[in-house]
Amino acid sequence: MASIVGKKRGNATYYYLVESARVNGQPRIVSQEYLGTAEELAAAMRGGGLGLPARTQHKDFGAVAAAWGMLEDLGVAGIIDQVTGPRRSDAGASTGAYLALAALGRLVAPCSKLAFADWWAGTAAGRFTGIGAPALDHRRFWDAMHAVGLEELGEISHRVALAIIGASGVDCSSVALDMTNFATFIDTGNQRAPIAQRGKAKQKRTDLRLVGLGLVVTRDGGIPLTWHAYPGDKPDVTQFPAMIGVLAARHAAICAASGQEPAEMTVVFDAGQNSAANFAHLAGTDLRYVGSVPASDCAGLTGLPASARAVVDEDRFGGLTAHDTRREVYGAERRAILTHSPELHEKQVRGFAGTTLAKAGRKLDELAATLARGKTRRPRHKVEAEIGKILHDTWARRVITRQLAGDTPKDHRLTWHIDPAARAALEEEIFGKHVLITDHDDWPAAEVIAAYRVPVRGRSLLPADERSPRRLLQPDVPLDRAQHTRPHVHLRARPPARPPHAPPRRPGRTAPIRPRPARRARRHRRDRPALPRRPGPAQSPPHAHRHHPRPGQAHQDLRARPLRSQALTWVIRNLAHTPMLTSANTAKINLSRKVRLGDRYLSPGVSPPRYR
Repeated sequence: MASIVGKKRGNATYYYLVESARVNGQPRIVSQEYLGTAEELAAAMRGGGLGLPARTQHKDFGAVAAAWGMLEDLGVAGIIDQVTGPRRSDAGASTGAYLALAALGRLVAPCSKLAFADWWAGTAAGRFTGIGAPALDHRRFWDAMHAVGLEELGEISHRVALAIIGASGVDCSSVALDMTNFATFIDTGNQRAPIAQRGKAKQKRTDLRLVGLGLVVTRDGGIPLTWHAYPGDKPDVTQFPAMIGVLAARHAAICAASGQEPAEMTVVFDAGQNSAANFAHLAGTDLRYVGSVPASDCAGLTGLPASARAVVDEDRFGGLTAHDTRREVYGAERRAILTHSPELHEKQVRGFAGTTLAKAGRKLDELAATLARGKTRRPRHKVEAEIGKILHDTWARRVITRQLAGDTPKDHRLTWHIDPAARAALEEEIFGKHVLITDHDDWPAAEVIAAYRVPVRGRSLLPADERSPRRLLQPDVPLDRAQHTRPHVHLRARPPARPPHAPPRRPGRTAPIRPRPARRARRHRRDRPALPRRPGPAQSPPHAHRHHPRPGQAHQDLRARPLRSQALTWVIRNLAHTPMLTSANTAKINLSRKVRLGDRYLSPGVSPPRYR
C-alpha cells in the first residue's frame, strides 16, 4: 500500500512516497521515494513541476558496491588489521582498508596505484565507505603492503579462508589444485621482487616478468581457499612435487580449523607438469588427479570417427562430445577421455588460417620472389634450411606442399600450394580435441571435465549463450538514462535545507584519545643565526636577472644604424697632357692596383682626393 509520509528535520518537513508491507508478520516500509517540501509539492500541483536539478553527477556504483559489500561481509579489512596491528595516527585509513581497496580495484577496474584515486573519484564508493580520494595516494598503498610480511600474509590468508567457509558454508572437503603463471608489470631493474622473473608465459607476454601461482579451489563454485607463489622462471614440472605438498598441508589445516574432514584433494594439471617422476610422486600420496596429455601420447585415439563420441551434458557444456576409454600413459594403464568442443574447433580453424598459414604463405612468397630474380648466391641446402625454418610448425608442414626446382643458385625456383585434403584431415583429427587422464574411475565423464575446467585457468563452466559479456558483476540497477551501458547512480545538488539522501558516515572510534605530551619548542632548521663572515672586500650585488637589470648597467646597442651623408672634396686637373704609363713608373702602376684609383691621378703633381 502506498502513502505519503512527512518527516520533520529541524524546522522543515519533507515528504516521501512510501510503500508498506508485512515482513515476518510486522508492517514495514519496503520502499520510499523523496518527493520534496510542501512548497515544491504545491508548485508541482499548479503545473510548475518539481524543477530540474542544477547539476548531475554520474558515478559507477553497481560493481563497486557489490564488491565492497562482499569484503565487508567477510571482514577482510578487520582481519588484516588484527594481524598487522593498529592503524597509524597519520594514515588516512588502516592497512586492512588499503589492501581491501586494492583487491576491490583489481576485481572491478584493474589499474595502477597511481591511477587508483582518479578512478575512485569517478565512483560512488566514497559515499558508502567514508574514504575520500585525497586519502588514496599511491604511496599509502605501498606503505600498507610493506606492513605485511610473508608470515603475516600466510596468517591473513588462513583467516580469510575460514571467514569464507563460515559465511558461505562452502564444502571444502573436495577441492582441486592447479598451477599457472601470470604476467606482471614490474620493472626489469627492480630487484626488490625476486619472485618475478622471466620465463615461458602462458599469456604469451615474453616481454614481462612472471609469477607462478598454485591455487586450491573448491569444486563447488571454484572458491579459492589457499595458494602458493613461486618464481616465474621455474618450470612447473620441477615445482610440482614440492608445491602440492605445501598446499595439501595448508588445506588440511583449514579443514581442521573449520571442523570439516578432508575427504579428498584432486590435483588438476595440464601437459606442462607431465613427467614419469610426478606421476610416481602422486602414486605415493593420497592425492587424486585430473590432467591432460598431448594427443601423440595416445596413439590412435584422436583418429576415431565422430560417431564414436557422445554428447556429455548439453545443459552444462553445450555441444561438447567425449569418448571414454583406457590407454597406457607414462608406463601405466590409465583412464583417458577424448573430448571435442565445437567452439574450440572453430577458434583453431580461424587461428590456423588467419595466422599460421597466412604468415607462412607470406614468407614463402617473399622467398619465391627473391629466387625468381636470379641474383641469389645461396646454395640449395641453405635455401632448403630457410624453407624448413618457415615451415617449422608441424601443422603447416602437413598442409603446405612446396617444390624447389633448379640445380644452380640462379636457376632456383620455388612453388608451393595448400593441400585441401591434408587440411581437412588435419582439422578432423586434431582441431577441437583434448585428451584427459584421471584416476577417478568412478566419476562420470562430465565430472572429470568439470574438474579440469577449474576457474584458475580462466575457463567457464557455463554454455556460451549464458556467459556474461566481459563483465563479472551485473546488478539489476534501474537506470534513469538508457544510453548508459554500465550501472551508474545519478546524483543531484541538494539545497542547504534539504535532508541528506544518504545516511551519515559511520562514527569514528569511541575509545578516549590520549592527549599528546607537549613538545619542546624547537627552532626551524631554516631559522638560524647568520654565520660570521671572513674579513674581505665588500660583497658585490647579486647577479642581475634579464628582467631586473642592475641600475646604471650599460647596454650595447646591436641595432644597425643608418649611414650618414659625408661631404667629399677633391681637385680635378686637366688630364689632357697626361703621359702614357710605361715601365718607368711601375711603382705607380702597382699602387694604383692596390688603391684601385684611376690613371688620371697617377700623373706627377696630381694626388687622389682627400676625404674629411
